[in-house]
Amino acid sequence: MKKPTVAVVFGSRSTEHDVSIITALSAVIKPLELSQRYNVLPVYITKDGRWFSHPKLKDISLYRSGALDEFLDKQRPVALLFDNGLQLVQGKGLGVRAQQVDIVFPATHGTHGEDGELMAICEMANVPYVGCDVPASVVAMDKVLAKQVVAAAGLDTPAFVSFAKHAYEADPAAYAKTINAQLTYPVFVKPAHLGSSIGISRVTDKQDLANAIEVALHYDSKALVEEAVPNLTEVTLPIMGNDSLTPALLEEPLTSVEDFFDFDTKYLRGGKKGKGGAKAASGKQGAQGYSVIPANLPKDLYAKAEATGLSAFRVLGCSGFARIDMLINTKTKTVYFNEANPLPGSLYAHNWQRAGVSNVDLVCRLIDLAQERWQAQKKQETTFTSSFLQQF
Repeated sequence: MKKPTVAVVFGSRSTEHDVSIITALSAVIKPLELSQRYNVLPVYITKDGRWFSHPKLKDISLYRSGALDEFLDKQRPVALLFDNGLQLVQGKGLGVRAQQVDIVFPATHGTHGEDGELMAICEMANVPYVGCDVPASVVAMDKVLAKQVVAAAGLDTPAFVSFAKHAYEADPAAYAKTINAQLTYPVFVKPAHLGSSIGISRVTDKQDLANAIEVALHYDSKALVEEAVPNLTEVTLPIMGNDSLTPALLEEPLTSVEDFFDFDTKYLRGGKKGKGGAKAASGKQGAQGYSVIPANLPKDLYAKAEATGLSAFRVLGCSGFARIDMLINTKTKTVYFNEANPLPGSLYAHNWQRAGVSNVDLVCRLIDLAQERWQAQKKQETTFTSSFLQQF
């Protein structure tokens, strides 16, 4: 029996381009090939938006060597053909060839991918894809919209002020006045749509506010300023499922309040050449040594945080896979929704491993969930027959 072809799409025009490469190669492509269940097709999108597919794009050494551009210059970009599914077309004239794609596994982080754009292509092509659908991806990737949705459902979220770039630039003094009146310092200033903590600043007084907002709006057209949670414990919860949900383990980043959970902490400090992150008293560590799994919380507070994460997943309309980040005031035992990540870096495979789900099992389960959702969608009627055109 022919193996289904899974196109793993990564890269794209995003500030998280490089993180996406690692997710695709290490957390998706490698375990998919180890499963021996699929024909795995790497699909790399360059920073300027060109699509390429070649077996060598599975090799991390190509990206490390600095020879990637030279290699791609010798290749023809692929074209997408929507003809009874999705096909990747390469070549020209008599040498043209088309590769049928049975399932898409997005590994694109941030804008032009994780934000629903790639999912929309899959929907138009009528091909199953892993992870959240278009509406959930759009909402989850907009920190402001996600907070508004979960707050409307009765979940707690820290006080915040949000604004569009054009509105802020028209009257920055007015927004500064509003922020200083409504929020208590310290605050966090964030781009609305970026992940990996890029462009986020912690501000302790109003003198530094304008500069932090400038940084956030350098990366995004919308930003928010959010009140810091006192007595803070930060936790994150990976979840997978469609109708029935399976949570992994609550994970607690081990960072100081001043450093917070930024890009450097997530991806650089704990690397092989980095300084390494903090270590829990129990010796349990996360992927780069910066977290403890499961989070060190009292039993009742752990259960409350887990329930909050599952509720947020459902309220946002997530399916397949997502990670919910929360902030806990350990004194008042209030659990606040912070944000949702519809495609966490490296699929948070280190957490799932601690929960008893191997890397291979994880990617295969996610594909099964994608096909399950697609089969359910096929049963829904999407067209309507009428006599409307006969009137003209």
